[in-house]
Amino acid sequence: MDAQPSPEDRTDFENAGKGFAGTASQTKIRDASGRVVWDLDAYAFLDADCPGTANPSLWRQSQLTAMHGLFQVADGIYQVRGFDLSNISFVEGDTGVIVVDPLLSVECAEAAMALYREHRGDRPVTAVVYSHSHADHFGGVRGVVPDGADVPIIAPAGFLEHAVAENVYAGTAMNRRSIFMYGAMLPKDATGQIGAGLGPTTSTGTVSLIEPTLSITETGQEEVVDGVRIVFQLTPGTEAPAEMNFCFPDRRALCMAENATHNLHNILTLRGALVRDPRVWARYLTEAIEMFAAGSDVLFASHHWPTWGTRELTAFLSEQRDLYAYIHDQTLRMMNQGHTGAEIAEMMRMPPALERAWHTHGYYGSVSHNVKAVYQRYMGWFDGNPAHLWELPPEESARKHVEFMGGAQSILPKAEAAFRAGETRWAAQVLNYVVFADPGDREARELLARVYDELGQGSENGTWRNFYLQGAAELRGHKPANTLDSSSPDVLMALSVEQIVDSLAIRVDGPRAWETRLTIDCNFTDLKEEVRLSLANGVLTQSRAHDGTPPDLTLTLTKPQLLQLVATRDLGDIQADGDRRAITTLIGLLDTPDRDFDIVTP
Repeated sequence: MDAQPSPEDRTDFENAGKGFAGTASQTKIRDASGRVVWDLDAYAFLDADCPGTANPSLWRQSQLTAMHGLFQVADGIYQVRGFDLSNISFVEGDTGVIVVDPLLSVECAEAAMALYREHRGDRPVTAVVYSHSHADHFGGVRGVVPDGADVPIIAPAGFLEHAVAENVYAGTAMNRRSIFMYGAMLPKDATGQIGAGLGPTTSTGTVSLIEPTLSITETGQEEVVDGVRIVFQLTPGTEAPAEMNFCFPDRRALCMAENATHNLHNILTLRGALVRDPRVWARYLTEAIEMFAAGSDVLFASHHWPTWGTRELTAFLSEQRDLYAYIHDQTLRMMNQGHTGAEIAEMMRMPPALERAWHTHGYYGSVSHNVKAVYQRYMGWFDGNPAHLWELPPEESARKHVEFMGGAQSILPKAEAAFRAGETRWAAQVLNYVVFADPGDREARELLARVYDELGQGSENGTWRNFYLQGAAELRGHKPANTLDSSSPDVLMALSVEQIVDSLAIRVDGPRAWETRLTIDCNFTDLKEEVRLSLANGVLTQSRAHDGTPPDLTLTLTKPQLLQLVATRDLGDIQADGDRRAITTLIGLLDTPDRDFDIVTP
């Protein structure tokens, strides 16, 4: 039985082009310094037939995601697609336009807004909706909301906490790995980056944030915004910790945020994140069908292209639901038979009916790494085998492996032979030992880079391709600087004092701070808050109540002054009473994150 979608099925191309109104005449989007942050022409090479350096299925997906311009979705609803990894949507109201998910970068959002207004008139923005807490759905907000404008910002409950936590606490590590996941620094051509499955790639402009003014706190909550009726469905723990779907019943249009798009999504992203829950994800998709499907003529999302027709969108949602439920349930079934995550990932076979649908394929998430994520969610990193309980760290393990296998000169010819025989996964594993044992071995690095080229160019998954090809580039000495910065001033200003201190606590160099004891009281005049910071045993803690013992230092300041102090390490004009050495000692014990840490080498 053929369990692959039909190449002759052009429905996706028809839907992706439907409602096209035009695109921008200026193809390069630049920041204030003139740096190009997005290039609409970058993927023009995809107009050709698929070459031997790309998986045909991923090539097809990339052709679809590279289509750019303004598109009409329904009466009074438009999307600009192809101006970033995500889509921006415009819902016209009585007096202006509601903006849904204003992209990742301010510059791209401005360009999308300009394109919309070129075709639909200079309508003012009357509200913004953030569908969920990932930066590519809020980062461009200052590109659509003028400075000083007072418009409602609508978001799901918990949005701010999760938006800032993800982008600040683990932001440095996530951003470094995002370079690999999205391949934003790779050349855009048939041998390099051809897309990320979910969209072309991430833009590299300015990330902003305006705090929500209206939280959606329950499913079924209805709001009327600029005369437009919106019914919301909260879906926490699905594609994002804070996320929601919503319906425009009077337009018979359903927005599925990022919970149902034209690919298998991630249960755990390769850049790193909290493991998502495919069980509740599937249940929320069932709930969306029950709440909205019969009353909708079109389904659109914040990535990819719409699906038209009540029957068609219901089938789409049902197959998406079955996709996540099947991976969850079958992983648990095999886990309870004693198989590990790595074993289940090799054993898993998807139902033929799902395999025959284009939108269930793993262009962004993959069955393989999603299965391992489900296992991790329930069982953690340890597979139960005591041999894996206390393994040697990577560098020492690599040296031992290489020594046992007779040294690099013995391994390289065997690895070359395995590569030529098509055993690329094994060749990658063995050569990784050689590179970690001796990062200066140029022959091993180049052979491993060639293996990564082969693995990447054959992958149907866009993020796997990008990881392999970026890894190959770095092995060859092409390591771009990490220009991604999700800790923008707007994001930092949205942090609570508690979150700011948390972000400091994870930077304390514990061993250097073991013997240091200090206490600092912070009185925030703008927030009417008092917080005591205590450093002991290498741990920075915060409390609102204490035993009344005098502190080493008292600071009287505002939240912006605290952020300035952290950034500059200078008290400036902050009122400081007591031993000023306490704050200089604390700041001196903070580690500086490495934005460009090595991944493919030790």
